[in-house]
Amino acid sequence: MSILAPGLARIRIKDLRLRTYIGIKDEEIHNQQDILINVTILYPADDAVAVNEITQALNYRTITKALIAHVEGNRFALLERLTQELLDIVMQHQQVHYAEVEVDKPHALRFAESVSITLSAQRN
Repeated sequence: MSILAPGLARIRIKDLRLRTYIGIKDEEIHNQQDILINVTILYPADDAVAVNEITQALNYRTITKALIAHVEGNRFALLERLTQELLDIVMQHQQVHYAEVEVDKPHALRFAESVSITLSAQRN
């Protein structure tokens, strides 16, 4: 991400650590694994800045709670599917102009710290 357009705010949810069922191997299907989620959101914050009221801001707590509930309440075969579903949750909020979601699966590959998938969406 580079320079923000005037009036846009960048929210970053960093290193949200959750556990879920993710994968296609038997041990992955039957045992929860750690995942790490990072989200970047751009939204117009002029009104929030002007009036200093939560009703004018994008509530990142609400978004985070929805992400947690989705991850903890479901099972996923592919990182791609999980990442897309989380991105869809973020984009449900009409204030969001752009969002990027990255999901890391630590120790998914031997000799690698993690494997991650990143997807993004932009409202026209």
